[in-house]
Amino acid sequence: MSTVTSTPRTDLTPIDLGVGARFSLHPATDDVAGAALAAADRTRVDVRTDDLSTLVRGSEHDVLVFVHHVVAAAARVSGHVVAHVHLSRGCPGEVACTLPDDAVLADVDAPELPVTGLRAAAHWALYPLDDGRPGHVGDHMRAIEQAVAVARTRATVSPEHFVTRLDGDLAEVLGAVAAGWLAAGRHVRHVVAHATVSVGSPTRVAG
Repeated sequence: MSTVTSTPRTDLTPIDLGVGARFSLHPATDDVAGAALAAADRTRVDVRTDDLSTLVRGSEHDVLVFVHHVVAAAARVSGHVVAHVHLSRGCPGEVACTLPDDAVLADVDAPELPVTGLRAAAHWALYPLDDGRPGHVGDHMRAIEQAVAVARTRATVSPEHFVTRLDGDLAEVLGAVAAGWLAAGRHVRHVVAHATVSVGSPTRVAG
């Protein structure tokens, strides 16, 4: 019996193989971040800021409302602001978490964020992560497709390499990120979303 071995193709470029990265550089000043954080109501959330980022803990509703308020306040102070927003729901990899294996997170709807009049755009990525529960198999692509469908009801959605682009009022863009994140959480217990949100950018979109 002969064994058939496949010969690796060498004619594929890195682009053909889907290799790449997105990165952004955003010079920032302390006065903008400080003013925005000071303007937001933190009575319903726990907020901790260090030299890299600000951590906000609380209910999904309260966390999202706080982030929306801070980004809007920063945009009004500076005119142009970019925020990297990382949302996580579920425990794997958390520094401290007591969520038992059989715990079920409640279904949560995204909050209706107040319209700001600030036009925003975002590159959004969603990661439904299999949390390793016995007998649990996550359909990740289905969860992502459902989340994108939900986002379409809140903002203008268009595909990009490695991300999904969202356009609209800041409330619509962050609302779409939140709605997709929470929709995926109905099927997969651990879900992470990341969005780079730009408000007031002077850069023209290449056409």
